[in-house]
Amino acid sequence: MPSRFWDDSLASRYRNFQYHFNANALSGRVVVIAGGTGGLGAAAVALLASEGARLVVGYRSNRARAESLARAIEQQFQQKLVLVAGDLSDPSVRRQYLDLASTLGPLCGAAIFPGDPARVPIESLDRDSLLASLDANFIGPFLLARDLGASLAASAQGGSLVLLSTMQAHAVFPHSAAYAAPKAALAHAARILARQWPAVRVNVVAPGATIAGMAEASVQSGKYDSFVADSSIPRFGRPEDVARAVRFFLEPDNYITGQTLVVDGGLTLRRS
Repeated sequence: MPSRFWDDSLASRYRNFQYHFNANALSGRVVVIAGGTGGLGAAAVALLASEGARLVVGYRSNRARAESLARAIEQQFQQKLVLVAGDLSDPSVRRQYLDLASTLGPLCGAAIFPGDPARVPIESLDRDSLLASLDANFIGPFLLARDLGASLAASAQGGSLVLLSTMQAHAVFPHSAAYAAPKAALAHAARILARQWPAVRVNVVAPGATIAGMAEASVQSGKYDSFVADSSIPRFGRPEDVARAVRFFLEPDNYITGQTLVVDGGLTLRRS
């Protein structure tokens, strides 16, 4: 018995080497970029704006930086950003993301960048510092993913969520417990959400030693120099590397869900 889901016209095109690669698939689509004014998020905003996406961009408190990014995006790509301010743990802030996105059209997807490096030595960790990191690196991002994902799941077209983790959640780095553990929990929670919503793709991007974003200070200090010197990585990561990975997962009709893409140049594989 032939498959009920077989598409003979599609198969015929493939037999004749006729393929469809949708250029600028996000043009005119509504995408939320939470934490989109930071070092890595801003690159994703620029990439999506260059494609013509309609963007709701969130930041925690630095309005001057957010407005500077909005001006730069309008000058470079003739795209206006809709800005949202506030902490993701606040339900009213999460509601703003949904409400403002709805004014632009149906939500297509979201990337959730916010976090905090939580650079606290293990010997100095206490309950308060652990809870602060958990709130910034897991609770807030997860709750926004839940809210946006539920909205996408209820829509006819579904959509895509991208959560930002870190290479430290996927390999052992000294003194990283406060930061890595909540990010590892976020990556696992993303898989749970991916299973819960068949129409919503949920994936994770885990940046490595990148010259913008949370790793900037560590890279600038020389902390990771040895990895370039011994050829563990060919260079430090760039915000464009992360932006392209996020864009890949946001592609409409993408066939991937529940996965983590570690964008670290091979550092977690090759470091001594």
